[in-house]
Amino acid sequence: MVRLKGGDPFLFGRGGEECEVLKAHGVPFEVVPGITAGLGAAAYAGIPLTHRALASSVALITGHCMTGGSRPPIRWEHLAKGVGTLVFYMGVTNAAHISEELVQHGRPAKTPAAFIEWGTKPNQRTFITTLGALAETCEKEQVKPPAIIVIGEVV
Repeated sequence: MVRLKGGDPFLFGRGGEECEVLKAHGVPFEVVPGITAGLGAAAYAGIPLTHRALASSVALITGHCMTGGSRPPIRWEHLAKGVGTLVFYMGVTNAAHISEELVQHGRPAKTPAAFIEWGTKPNQRTFITTLGALAETCEKEQVKPPAIIVIGEVV
């Protein structure tokens, strides 16, 4: 039996949960890692997530939550000022909230940002904008999941 998943099964892919169940039931398994969308889609769009002159750190963040509402419990003050490049997965529906929280916690509204929709696929679309215009761009361009949001000077 194969459970095929695009990207890295352990990064926002429930691979860890699935392995726990298999192990608990004595089912042997093998994990074959892949390239996560945040890395693959950004590279395919020509956006490096790190750059010696622009960003020495990157954070991969979930843009929604499984329980307790649709917004994950994020320490915005740390992300806004402490990480060079931010990559949000599954954040299209919360783009306005993501933008507002980051700006409120000190990330400049003029920070470059990008939506990458259908990353690495023939129908990939990339929209370059700013953090302050993130929600407006999402609505104007009708960005739909699957998409990632990249925020930082590397854009």
